[in-house]
Amino acid sequence: MNAHPLQRLHIVSALVENKAGVLARIASLFARRGFNIHSLAVAPTNDFDLSRVTIVVDLASAPLEQIVKQLDKLINVVRIEELKPTDAVERELMLLTVEKGDRPHDVLQTALRFGGYALDFDDGHITFSFSASPERLDECEELMQQFGITHIQRTGRVALPRLRNSDE
Repeated sequence: MNAHPLQRLHIVSALVENKAGVLARIASLFARRGFNIHSLAVAPTNDFDLSRVTIVVDLASAPLEQIVKQLDKLINVVRIEELKPTDAVERELMLLTVEKGDRPHDVLQTALRFGGYALDFDDGHITFSFSASPERLDECEELMQQFGITHIQRTGRVALPRLRNSDE
């Protein structure tokens, strides 16, 4: 019995030195080892010397322990966290352009239902921005299909460890 595709995905968050070539070394490591990257997001942190790399990996391509072990060997990697979905706060950004068609009110109502913001429009199209969990964006994308999606771009997941209640 095969696992659901989303159950094979796991989040690895790595703090790395904010230096040229670090991302290329990480990508090269994944390519050489045949590890499949589902999504990748990189940005500086509040410490100018560090960046956070959020990698969503497909565990069908390699065991998580192997991925972490290989990442840990890279000299510019400062710290690695494995984030289980229950231990992480995840978000993804989606930009989506749809046709207004003859039901612009329905387009707007559907977008608002998912917290969408209209960013741009012309006589026939509207571009929206959505920020939500990947699963919620999947639902949104599915519903927006009825209006005729003409362009779509998703960023991939970013994640941080879930904050714990101090009473625990």
